[in-house]
Amino acid sequence: MELSDLHVFRTVVHAGGITRAADRLHRVQSNVTARVKRLEEELGVTLFLREGKRMQLSSEGKTLLGYADRLLALAEEARDALHDTGPRGVLRLGSMESTAAARLPAPLSAYHERHPEVTVELHVGAPRELTAQVLSGALDAALVADAVSDPRLESVAVFEEELVLVTEAGHPPIGTPRDVRKRTLLAFHPGCPHRKRLEDWFARYGVPAERVVEMASYHAILGCALAGMGVALMPRSVLDTYTERGRLTVTPLGGKFRTSQTFLVWRKDAPQARIAALAHLLLDQRSSGRKAAPNRSRGRAP
Repeated sequence: MELSDLHVFRTVVHAGGITRAADRLHRVQSNVTARVKRLEEELGVTLFLREGKRMQLSSEGKTLLGYADRLLALAEEARDALHDTGPRGVLRLGSMESTAAARLPAPLSAYHERHPEVTVELHVGAPRELTAQVLSGALDAALVADAVSDPRLESVAVFEEELVLVTEAGHPPIGTPRDVRKRTLLAFHPGCPHRKRLEDWFARYGVPAERVVEMASYHAILGCALAGMGVALMPRSVLDTYTERGRLTVTPLGGKFRTSQTFLVWRKDAPQARIAALAHLLLDQRSSGRKAAPNRSRGRAP
């Protein structure tokens, strides 16, 4: 069933017959008649009841007319969307949990205000999983830690995270992993970039972790750190959302472990308007955040 046949069919209905429809369509009458008959044969129904030169819609024809109106309107909408450079439609965005919880609420609220014709679907996962979904087309874009090296992807750094060690209140100062009183790592699954950094920090000093306790949320990790179960590594932005942070010992890291970058990544061949609008908003907020950021000068673990 072709859209052009539906267009001919609908024109015959609105024009009231083959002759007037042929005039409107700038076609010969035999062509219009043939298109209607082809549509009837394809669908296996009679669309018009013919009484001499008069044509009336059958019950099947009335049913098809409703669908034809919807399908032709949808096709017109699709054509308009392809030639419209403004953001619209659905933006399927992936994000790490830390970014979704601490960084995205304000930007997404601003995005909805600026681009009300875009619906955002947010999917939370690990960076490797999110990147694979962007490459497969399951996601339009994703926010992941550290740069992704793939020629099929574009990326831009949108957040810089300060990483901190979190332990229970009253923990002695931490300079190296040897100073960690309980060497149990409180972390997400192995695909989490912050877990990898914490493991690398221990390995740099040749200090083995006693065990890893895997958890499903930062709230659980922070609760276990507060209870003295072990040590966690996370962005300070996540810690700032925790109401019990005053009952924790927080130690910034130093050197290459001090910060991590969060990148917005997307396929080079993906539709650009929705993604570009989000990238511009995130970059604007990053720039304004740098201007307003306080100067923190604290002791750090190397």
